[in-house]
Amino acid sequence: MLPISDLNPTRRFPILTFAIIGINVAVFIWEMTLSAPALERAFMDLAVVPANITHAPFSLESLLDVLRSMFMHGGFEHIFGNMLYLYLFGDNLEDRMGGLLYLGMYVLCGFAAVVAQVAITPGSTVPMVGASGAIAGVLGGYMIMFPTVRVRGIIPLGRIGTLQEMPAVFVLGFWFVLQLFNGIASLGVPTASGGGVAFFAHIGGFVVGVIVTWLFMRLVPQPPRGDRNRMLYQRARRYPF
Repeated sequence: MLPISDLNPTRRFPILTFAIIGINVAVFIWEMTLSAPALERAFMDLAVVPANITHAPFSLESLLDVLRSMFMHGGFEHIFGNMLYLYLFGDNLEDRMGGLLYLGMYVLCGFAAVVAQVAITPGSTVPMVGASGAIAGVLGGYMIMFPTVRVRGIIPLGRIGTLQEMPAVFVLGFWFVLQLFNGIASLGVPTASGGGVAFFAHIGGFVVGVIVTWLFMRLVPQPPRGDRNRMLYQRARRYPF
């Protein structure tokens, strides 16, 4: 299912979500100005290379590599898919959590994604680029906070597609199961000489997003589910953030 919208209004303009999208797009435009060899060198020098992280995991350069990797992408489809998911699901988490906590969770999930993938492929020399791990954390948080919200998307049927609505817990839960299945299937596949999807980065980011959001909902008083559903569509202003 390709999500295209969620029936989940916000109370405030999601300035951080749009700022993150804007930075990603700006970096991608810069990438398109580079020649193929220069872009490859930029990925090697500026993004996460698991073998380099393994060699110096706590160095300043490794930390900067992780941050830079969150804003670099390997192609149009890569950035389009990531920004679509962030646009659809990030605004509601920012609205509920508040900007500071939302940004902190986003960055934390990005780091967790790198840790998970490097732990699986510590000797890989293939650069890791993309916001997928951090956005996976947003998806995990959304699934925990808004499990029953209806997500509208396209389910492909051959050459055509049908528009359907499903609860977020099904859409995002299925996405996670798919990452988990593909991640397990990728174990043992050589990555030193080729690219691919960093499935364990998605898994690591998603799990940390679930944990952070679960803790937030336990520490910050939440209204009863019935009130929460009414507030969702009435845009009530009862939250402390």
